[in-house]
Amino acid sequence: MKKLISLLLLLSTLLCSLSLFACHKKVAMDSLQIPNEFDENKQYEITFWAKNENNANQREVYANAVAEFEKLYPNIKVTLRNFTDYGEIYNNVITNISTGTTPNVCITYPDHIATYMQGENIVVPLKELINNKKYGLGGSDLKFDSPTLDEMIPKFLDEGKIGGVQYALPFMRSTEACYVNKDMVEALGFTLPDVLTWDFVWEVSEYALSLGKDQNGNYIANGQKTLIPFIYKSTDNMMISMLKQLEAPYSKDDGTVEIFNESTKELLYEIAGHAKSGAFSTFKISSYPGNFLNAGQCIFAIDSTAGATWMGADAPLVDIPDDKRVDFETVVMEIPQFDIENPQMISQGPSLCIFNKEDSGEVLASWLFAQFLLTNEVQIAYSQTEGYVPVTSKAQNSAEYQDYLNRAGEDNNLYYKVKIDSAKLLIKNTENSFTTPVFNGSASLRDAAGNLIELTVSSATKNREINESFMQTLFSRVVSLHKLDQIEIADAPQKQELGEMPKESKLLIFSLITVWCGIIAYFGYMLIKRKKQ
Repeated sequence: MKKLISLLLLLSTLLCSLSLFACHKKVAMDSLQIPNEFDENKQYEITFWAKNENNANQREVYANAVAEFEKLYPNIKVTLRNFTDYGEIYNNVITNISTGTTPNVCITYPDHIATYMQGENIVVPLKELINNKKYGLGGSDLKFDSPTLDEMIPKFLDEGKIGGVQYALPFMRSTEACYVNKDMVEALGFTLPDVLTWDFVWEVSEYALSLGKDQNGNYIANGQKTLIPFIYKSTDNMMISMLKQLEAPYSKDDGTVEIFNESTKELLYEIAGHAKSGAFSTFKISSYPGNFLNAGQCIFAIDSTAGATWMGADAPLVDIPDDKRVDFETVVMEIPQFDIENPQMISQGPSLCIFNKEDSGEVLASWLFAQFLLTNEVQIAYSQTEGYVPVTSKAQNSAEYQDYLNRAGEDNNLYYKVKIDSAKLLIKNTENSFTTPVFNGSASLRDAAGNLIELTVSSATKNREINESFMQTLFSRVVSLHKLDQIEIADAPQKQELGEMPKESKLLIFSLITVWCGIIAYFGYMLIKRKKQ
């Protein structure tokens, strides 16, 4: 009988442990305590996960940065791992959080960091590190010329705040540009305005198609079999930017999803009409805008300034054969606007985050390396690989960088005009750039924004009717597909942190209660039995 009691007690303990585990699924670490001194006699090994645009020059900048940093800090070994896709980094980090094997420093986006933060103290808040007198920005004990806090461009730095807390450092900044075949626009009888409008782009695109084809089946507008006048690379950004320009709802800071509104419908109806005519397409449906632009098969190609070396008649990097390329004047312009007096364009580009570790010295070593990436040497070298902009005024205002901007067109590789014009575009419009609210689920909402356009364009090109019934079904489908109905609203922090108890926990607690009821019933039975004896 004692064995039975022991077994019941063991089962009770096991169920209790399981219920506690089920109730606390989040990975948690102790908060960082910054060491007073960095131990240069201790060896540290840190990992840096980087992102490049399949660009050998970018990989070289990263490799050189690691080598130069290790010369300054011989006790820190940096292992560099290159990725070509932000999504791949994101998925790998999520997997590694659960196993405690996250990188030390990571190229990422604030949207992604918001998801990483579901584990407690997984991502290091940076305020104390930034302000540290010895090792912070411009710190007294640094072995390199770090920018000071005042030399960080405020708008870019603020983009790394989540819930008012600094979790990311900007590394590079880019935006979107409209790369225009000016020759074709003028051949069609139009003159490029100072600022593109959506009406102008739609009008030119539709007119180009309206000219029809010649007897050989070639479009009159370009003399080729293929013509897609307007192609947008990121439909996520397209929808978000259009809503921002219209001051229409998208989301709130607390995670409230507002994108499913009448303004969104009207935009989708407009886009559907141009997709149906063939005047508009997307990267996911047709392929890279630059390929069509460089082949003379596209008039307006919207893509990131981070890929400027792939855009234009003289682009140093191309994916099409040389005999398919055509000669034309490439003009870099802001994306189309609804209100030219109040232009809005998205701010994007890689940021840096630091992951917490048990050894605070290792975290400090990680911070030193992340901060080294903000030095002029790294900032200027990396910005020159594409249409990126350094994130510090220290780098932007340097004689070296200003000389670079002034040499557009001198050399097609080092000083490719389209690339430099793309950088100038963002510098000019820094105060006109914007970002969207960041919360756990904001990355899914961004994907959903693009999917609204992709599904609409796909249906329109298949001659499906785009009406109110279609919109209702589309909205419902996108909500379900991206699990937008599961985003927690941050209106009650304590409640949000705990959330509703998982079903597994409820089941385990019920089982625990059942076992204890059995134990109590057994002892009650034995007590009654003894009294009768």
